[in-house]
Amino acid sequence: MKKYFPFLLLALILGTVTGAFSSCGKFAHKSSSVEDDDEPISGPLGPAPNVTFKSLDGSEISLESLRGKVVLVNFWATWCEPCKIETPWMIEFQKKYGDKGFTILGVAMDDEGASVVGPFVAKEKFDVEGQSLPIPYPVVLGNDDLGTKFGGIMGLPTSFIITRDGKIATRVVGVVSHSHLEKAIQHSL
Repeated sequence: MKKYFPFLLLALILGTVTGAFSSCGKFAHKSSSVEDDDEPISGPLGPAPNVTFKSLDGSEISLESLRGKVVLVNFWATWCEPCKIETPWMIEFQKKYGDKGFTILGVAMDDEGASVVGPFVAKEKFDVEGQSLPIPYPVVLGNDDLGTKFGGIMGLPTSFIITRDGKIATRVVGVVSHSHLEKAIQHSL
């Protein structure tokens, strides 16, 4: 969190002044393929990086091993309030589309790593359609090097939807609406 502090401080000041606070470390959302509910979703932005993530239990998950599925790679952090807005949506999407060849990979960007993320994932529950539910999808540990391989993470949350054939179909920085994310997922399925 220390390395993000200058961005957070500036975002808080500007967000307070402008009312535009929609992500941690970024001042307004950007979506490279979904801007409003009526705009069509564009095609692939390029190949997904060949990366391997460490899970909370120390095992490895490669993005390549998920080829054949639509994967929403969601960069987030336990301290990020906008991320907590999205988490119930992510849980809902995993439940709704998981049996259709879809999965989410939650990439926690906390500096403290598993020592903070593990207990958070183990104890936190989120309100999803009136139910208190835990995070049901894999949570892995991220860092700046991994973020760079995705073109850089300028704010949290940042999500990438990867197609079944390993292309980045959508990139979203900051919190957008539930319908934006769902439309992007549906378009990729």
